[in-house]
Amino acid sequence: MRKLYLIAGSLITLHTACAQTSAHMDFERYTPTSTLVVPAHVLTHARFPFIDVHNHQNNMSPSALKDLVKDMDKLNMAVMVNLSGDNGNRLQNKIDNIRSTSAKRFIVFANISFGGIGEPGWTEKAVKQLEDDVKYGANGLKIFKNLGLSVKDNTGKRVPVDDPRLDAIWEKCGELKIPVLIHTADPKPFWDPEDEHNERWLEIASHPGRKRGDDDPAPWEMLIEEQHRMFKKHPKTTFIAAHFGWYPNNLGKLGQLLDEMPNVMVEFGAVIAELGRQPRMARQFFEKYQDRILFGKDSWVPEEYTTYFRVLETEDEYFPYHKKYHAFWAMYGMGLPDTILKKVYYKNALRIIPNIDRSAFPAD
Repeated sequence: MRKLYLIAGSLITLHTACAQTSAHMDFERYTPTSTLVVPAHVLTHARFPFIDVHNHQNNMSPSALKDLVKDMDKLNMAVMVNLSGDNGNRLQNKIDNIRSTSAKRFIVFANISFGGIGEPGWTEKAVKQLEDDVKYGANGLKIFKNLGLSVKDNTGKRVPVDDPRLDAIWEKCGELKIPVLIHTADPKPFWDPEDEHNERWLEIASHPGRKRGDDDPAPWEMLIEEQHRMFKKHPKTTFIAAHFGWYPNNLGKLGQLLDEMPNVMVEFGAVIAELGRQPRMARQFFEKYQDRILFGKDSWVPEEYTTYFRVLETEDEYFPYHKKYHAFWAMYGMGLPDTILKKVYYKNALRIIPNIDRSAFPAD
């Protein structure tokens, strides 16, 4: 009987008897203390007040909001954008709670209910609901990754990201001058074979639900192409491609796409690990596209923000990421100058997201 172990990025086979000795352990437990002695700056507080454009909060009760604000203050987060706003009465309830407790600290994005798409009048109803939500206080639209993957129309067919029945929604966002933050697909390795060559093998092995494959309704390339066609079809609408558009490991390609689509912004929620292992290339990208990048985190785990601050602000070398199953490599800081940091932390978001209170940010 044999066991498989992942060591230094490769799978090796050990006999069970050997694996039971103290000389061997699984990769998740192997966390050696680095003997490297270099300057270290563990940052728990951003240099400038920042806007997190990619967050999810389902509980926005008055008491929960008060606790959130306390944690935000510790991070120097001036404004949190809650992308899980929902629509109709549920969205209104969240906005009401914000207005009664912490009106300046939260922005809410609306969501589309795709049930019944294809039925007569569905598009018109969806557009009207969006208009009502924005009128009540929503300041953007968030599209989850179910569009393109699991959303089906009234006949049971997959709804592609660039489905023409959705065109009126994107056009309305442009008319209302609100951005659309859209998450399409997942990291490309989730579609690749689950073998020793897959860089996300450990994540897939420990989180089986993330593996994509032949039973998925569309391959990765198709989903991304649908998204890009949609971006190009609606040049007057501002789109924010979540997770660097799933091109954080190919910044040359991402730059080409941004050149082709001037209405598109990107945010780096959940992909700081990819940026932190290529500090020189990433810094060049941030320098060239400094007006197109937004701060995003995704999951709300306050202690994880230190990795983001450290990659963005410092020139530290060889420091760990906060989720080993995601990134078993070390991080390096880009050491961005203040002019770029200010744009990434708040200026770019202030430019494209309406109704953010500006009093918490420097006047320059």
